[in-house]
Amino acid sequence: MNLRHLVSRQAVTNASKISARLRSPYGHGFTTMAADPVPLSFHSPSQGGSKPLKNPKCPKPISSFNRYIHSAQAQVGDPKIDSEVSDEEEDGVINEFLSRFVWIIRQKLNEAYPDCDKETIDGMLMIIVQKVVSEMEKGGIEQMLSESQSTPLQDFSEDLWKTVWEVSNMVLEDMKKEVKKEKMKGFLQEEEVKEMCRFAGEVGIRGDMLRELRFKWAREKMEETEFYQSLERLREEDRKSQEEGEAAEGMQAETTGEEEKSKVVSLPKRRGKIRYNIYGLDLSDSKWVDVADKIHEAEEIIWPQEPKPITGKCKLVTERIIQSNVTDDLSPLLAEWVELLQPSKIDWLNFLDRLRKQNTGLYFKVAELVLNEKSFQTNIRDYSMLIDAHAKQNHLEDAERILKKMNENGIQPDILTATSLVHMYSKVGNLDSAKEAFESLRSQGFKPDTKVYNSMIMAYLNAGQPKLAESLMREMEARDIKPTKEIFMALLRSFSQSGDVGGAGRIANIMQFAGFQPTLESCTLLVEAYGKAGDPDRARSNFDYMMKVGHRPDDRCTASMLAAYEKKNLLDKALNLLMQLEKDGFEPGVATYSVLIDWLGKLQLVGEAEQLLGKIAEQGETPPLKVHVSLFEMYAKAGVEKKALQALGVLEAKKEQLGSGEFERIINGLIDGGFKQEAHRIHGLMEARGFVPSSSLNLALAASRLKRSGTRGPQ
Repeated sequence: MNLRHLVSRQAVTNASKISARLRSPYGHGFTTMAADPVPLSFHSPSQGGSKPLKNPKCPKPISSFNRYIHSAQAQVGDPKIDSEVSDEEEDGVINEFLSRFVWIIRQKLNEAYPDCDKETIDGMLMIIVQKVVSEMEKGGIEQMLSESQSTPLQDFSEDLWKTVWEVSNMVLEDMKKEVKKEKMKGFLQEEEVKEMCRFAGEVGIRGDMLRELRFKWAREKMEETEFYQSLERLREEDRKSQEEGEAAEGMQAETTGEEEKSKVVSLPKRRGKIRYNIYGLDLSDSKWVDVADKIHEAEEIIWPQEPKPITGKCKLVTERIIQSNVTDDLSPLLAEWVELLQPSKIDWLNFLDRLRKQNTGLYFKVAELVLNEKSFQTNIRDYSMLIDAHAKQNHLEDAERILKKMNENGIQPDILTATSLVHMYSKVGNLDSAKEAFESLRSQGFKPDTKVYNSMIMAYLNAGQPKLAESLMREMEARDIKPTKEIFMALLRSFSQSGDVGGAGRIANIMQFAGFQPTLESCTLLVEAYGKAGDPDRARSNFDYMMKVGHRPDDRCTASMLAAYEKKNLLDKALNLLMQLEKDGFEPGVATYSVLIDWLGKLQLVGEAEQLLGKIAEQGETPPLKVHVSLFEMYAKAGVEKKALQALGVLEAKKEQLGSGEFERIINGLIDGGFKQEAHRIHGLMEARGFVPSSSLNLALAASRLKRSGTRGPQ
């Protein structure tokens, strides 16, 4: 857009109006300037590419101005359209331009002549505006703006003309931007742009990114509209050119009889078919139509269909099903729901997904009932998913019931089902069923992955078979599947608890070769293994190695080392170790005191054991069950009847926590202390818990029956 589009035949009239507005209140100042003109050779401040100043009192462009600017951009140089523009629209456009121009020039004059009063500045403005209006009338401003700014007007100095040139361009550019901004506002509200924004919001796009995308789509829509409008103008020009050519040809034929071809401006006509080439691939071939049809058919099969809307009575039935209890009979409601909706597979899946989110227990019940529905089109994947869901919730009986239905319907468990069963049986400790599911996987040609191996290894370990678990671990290594550190530690812990020093040592060596460095936990487990095996020297060797590699022994590790010394009754070595550790800042805890109390109790050192029991109380800890067993055994063998019976009462209150070893220690203590009646009673509790007494305990009980002593022992 340039100044020619802002001026028409009535530019002189409009300029006169504006000149009158400026001249009327400042006539005296203008006269003064005419008599004694002020030099206008001033230097304007640097623009620096900044945005033009705007008059806050100047209203926004009126709608007629926007329409006129749009028509000026669309129909550049069209005299017919220019002639159709009304006087009021032209007046508004020129007033807008001059208003912005005067506002900026006034600031320039105030900066260049800070000592001049307002009347003088207004007089300067009068001269500048009159000259600009006169140049607008002649088209001189447009010519100067389109060419170089180096040639000033004769009435203005070079600096003043440069300022006028820059301000005029700034004003025109600002008016352009406002017109474009107004157009952009309209396209931002286009329904197509809104729909794209709604879709972007649904897929998770928010904030600044969504705002940028909305402006981008609006700008593309505006460019597309302008492109098609330009095509319409070309088509209109082509039609008019043809009509003018035909009219001129007819007139020439009547006057001179000479025939001339009319020159028509039109788009070139295409010859042949349109060819589309993308990356060297000719997509205009007809075979691609068949490919597109096949892709569309495949998408209809793969892409899920939309579920049917649930309305009316069907919606009420759906709510009744969701609000039902697990114990209710849902078959009638489901039958009514099926009759009303006539559901397909996608409708069932949508309904089950809603149930799972709102009521998990009801979901499992309905999902099992739906397996028998014909409209559900049950397949092996539906059984597998339901079994896996039950397995994750540890619903063993429910999962086995679904598996039984699956077999009754002639569907063999697939790999996914067998994998879920392995995890479930391993978690609940059912080793036989886990092995059966594991072998089922192998029979189907599936090579177990890390998770399946881990589940089976843990199943063997929980069943107390660490050697079979170790063989599975070696099978993993043979298949280049690296066992995790947790699996190594679980194997080491199992061997340690059983006192298998050979297995514990093997696992520790394999861990080091696999790149896992010794930790405080692994070293402690080795100390425990050698201690339970009755080898305190090897236990101390591992204990010293742990300290050498930089691990400071904790309460549990120290207790394990003392328990190893207890096996051989090496009290002096245990006390020396404790004194050495206390020099290094070690403070015994509950585990260490528990081992010492047990040891001193076996030695019948009642006072020393009770003193250590006070140490535990000082730490604010409750003595563990092992300490109560040791105290009872000590009191019973020492013949302290009152304290022995008190300790026995504490143990009977915790009988659910007692194991086979603890029961045997209690019964042997009662027999040795002469409490034979209580010994037989505790033996009954042991058998009620399902523990089988050892042969030595049975012999001791049989011997106690043969003696004719009373129920109480010596006082």
